[in-house]
Amino acid sequence: MTTADLPSPTRGPTPYDELNFILEEIVSVSRRVLTDNFVGAYLQGSFALGAGDLASDCDFLVVTLGPVTPDQELELRVFHDELPTRKGFWNHHMEGSYAPADEIKTTSGLGRGWLYIDHGWREMQWNEHCNSAVVRWILHEHGVALAGPPASEVVDAPPKGVLRADMLKEVPTFISDLLGWISFDIAWAQRYAVVSLCRMWFTFETDEVASKPDSVQWALGRLDARWRPLLKNALDDRLLGFDPKQKPAKALVDETREFAKQVTKLVLVRSLVI
Repeated sequence: MTTADLPSPTRGPTPYDELNFILEEIVSVSRRVLTDNFVGAYLQGSFALGAGDLASDCDFLVVTLGPVTPDQELELRVFHDELPTRKGFWNHHMEGSYAPADEIKTTSGLGRGWLYIDHGWREMQWNEHCNSAVVRWILHEHGVALAGPPASEVVDAPPKGVLRADMLKEVPTFISDLLGWISFDIAWAQRYAVVSLCRMWFTFETDEVASKPDSVQWALGRLDARWRPLLKNALDDRLLGFDPKQKPAKALVDETREFAKQVTKLVLVRSLVI
C-alpha cells in the first residue's frame, strides 16, 4: 500500500490531504519509535508562515526529550528511507529534524547537528540545517503543533538582533555559498537566489522572517523599476519547480549577480546606522 492509496484527512494543517496524511504518519511513527522520548511534532517553514504551495517543501521538526538513541535512530532511518519510495507527491518533498528539547529551546543550542532528512532524500544525516535562529523564530511565532505542547512553549524567541546579525554575515557570501552546491546553469537555482536574497534582506531590515513570496512582494515595494522584471520572473516561474534541464536566460543570471551586489550594499550601509 502506498501513501496515495491510504485514506486522507478531510481537515488538517495544510490545504493538501496527502500531505496532511504524511504529517499524521510522521507523528504516529515518531510516537511509536521515541516512546517516552517524544515531546512534540511541529510544522515550520513556508506552511507555518501561511505560504506553502506546490513549489514548497514541507518543513517539520520533532522535539525529543533527550538525544535520539541508536536504536531509535535506526528505526527512524528505516521509515525515512522508505517514505520517498511510495507513489505520491508530498512524500518526495519532506524535510525536517529531530531536535533535543534542551538544544532547540534557546539559541545557546546553535551549532549542534540534529538527525535530519533533506528534501527528497532517503538517507538521514546528522546536520545543522534546521538548527538556526530563523527556524526558532518561525517555530516560536508561527509554529503549528501537530502533537505536543504549543511551539511557543518549546522554543523561545531568539533575542533581538540575532536574526539581523545572521543576515549581515550571510548576505555578502550568499552567492558564492549557493554556487558551492548548485549551478546557475539550472533555472531553479537562479530563481532561488533571487527569492532568498529578498527574504534575507527582509529579515535583516525587520528582525523577523517572512515567506519567500511575501519577501519578494515586500522588496518590490522598496526597489526601483530596474529590478521588477527579475523579481517578477522569480515569482511567476516559481511553480515550475526544479528541473535540471531548464536553463535560465544569461541576462537573468547576470541580473541576479547584480541584484546580490545591490542587496549586499543595502545591508552593509544600513548596518552602519542600525
